[in-house]
Amino acid sequence: MKVYRFLTGPDDSSFCHRVTDALNKGWELHGSPTHTFNVAENKLYCGQAVVKTVHGKDYDPSMKLGEQ
Repeated sequence: MKVYRFLTGPDDSSFCHRVTDALNKGWELHGSPTHTFNVAENKLYCGQAVVKTVHGKDYDPSMKLGEQ
C-alpha cells in the first residue's frame, strides 16, 4: 500500500526536524514544499508532502499514518 502525509508547521528548525525524521523512517518527499504567510500571527508556515510504500498491509482509514 502507498501512504501519504502532509507535514505542516512554522518555518523553523522544528519543521525541518519533522521532515528529516520522516525521511529517516523511510518516507520520501513528494512534490515541492509550500509556504504561506499568516498575517495575523506575522509568521511563515511550511508544508511538505511525503509518501511511503508499506508492504504487507492493507489500507484502513483508522490507521495512524505516521506510525507506518
